[in-house]
Amino acid sequence: MHEQIESRGNILIVDDVIENLHLLDTILTDQGYSVRKVRDGKMALRVVQTAPPELILLDVNMPGMNGYEVCHELKSDASTCDIPVIFLSALSETMDKVQAFAVGGSDYITKPFQLEEVLARVESQLTVCRLQKQLKEQNQRLKVSEAKEREKSQQLEATLQKFQQAQLQVIHTEKMSSLGQLVAGVAHEINNPVNFIYGNLNPAREYSKDILYLLQLYQQAYPEPTEQIQEMIEDIDLDFLRSDLPRLIDSMLVGAKRIREIVGSLRNFSRLNEAEQKVVNIHEGLESTLMILHHRLKPKPDAPAIKLIREYGSLPAVECYSGQMNQVFMNIITNAIDTLENKNSDSFEPQITIRTKLVKNDWALIEITDNGQGIPETVQQKMFDPFFTTKPVGKGTGLGMSITYQIVVEKHGGQLRCFSTLGQGTTFAIKIPVRSQQ
Repeated sequence: MHEQIESRGNILIVDDVIENLHLLDTILTDQGYSVRKVRDGKMALRVVQTAPPELILLDVNMPGMNGYEVCHELKSDASTCDIPVIFLSALSETMDKVQAFAVGGSDYITKPFQLEEVLARVESQLTVCRLQKQLKEQNQRLKVSEAKEREKSQQLEATLQKFQQAQLQVIHTEKMSSLGQLVAGVAHEINNPVNFIYGNLNPAREYSKDILYLLQLYQQAYPEPTEQIQEMIEDIDLDFLRSDLPRLIDSMLVGAKRIREIVGSLRNFSRLNEAEQKVVNIHEGLESTLMILHHRLKPKPDAPAIKLIREYGSLPAVECYSGQMNQVFMNIITNAIDTLENKNSDSFEPQITIRTKLVKNDWALIEITDNGQGIPETVQQKMFDPFFTTKPVGKGTGLGMSITYQIVVEKHGGQLRCFSTLGQGTTFAIKIPVRSQQ
């Protein structure tokens, strides 16, 4: 029995809630895993140094030292940096998950625990860890081995890449699900009060016109007001009120209309319930994305406004996963804005150009160009690799462009290419079939 337990894996559980420790201990022990339990982060670090586990299940919110800090310490130590960490938390917001992966977490499980999910993720991480260990050992033997050993190593590497891609897809799915729910929820909550305001502004404008006209008739019929009325007229500046009130209501109507457009763009961007491929207008997806990013195009105290140029061609409706394509546009345009904000020059006029056209009657081409500082050749070669990023720690996870590539190439059978010249700018060319070839 002891040998069976050892063969399944050695797991350390870190959680300050006793009930959670007992539940996870029961789940994993029943499946043949060897389990150790601690209730705080500092104790976990001491236990890991004494007898390193194969996998750590780590709670985020703990007194004294939280899970993010514990993970950071583990990943900073060469002797423990390779131990995979699965975060445990009742927090399900996108930024909580992004922070977990940014500090080195391998996966994320949301409380309350689901038996099947816990076992599946534990087994997946242990498999990846063992494959990585085998790959390292195999690479060492390759120095003195022959072609047969090299072939085995290549097979192990291919298997590891498949697991990493599957893990990346899980991260992307959870991120998009959380983002979609957030966007759809905000749009829903705003929609009803905005429609109420928008629907009542026109009657309010007509009522104010009637009241002002009635007031005019009273002034004509009774040109000599009493002293009290005359004082009130002067106090409220009646002439100004009469001319400004219609303009005030008109401006409120414009503002309410703008909010309705933003809510519509949020709904169009998320397309939460559209998991299947549908025929959509690509230009509507671009415009929804641009409206969400509109605030980042405006001038700032230390930077001018980013000029936006649209050169839309005649595109037919395209069959695609519209929500995922909107995420592609968001990732690329956001990166372009980041690049333009980092290029400081008194005479510099930042600019983004979006072009669309139909190619050979079968392909939709979308080109997004910025006039920023460009991308070095060494970065271009790695920019679509998972977890590769040039941004400072905490500013990016290295998932955006990798996911963008997967969506365009693997999900839609399209092409994603980057053309860049240092000092002149960058163009991302997205080409997807008008009709799905999947």
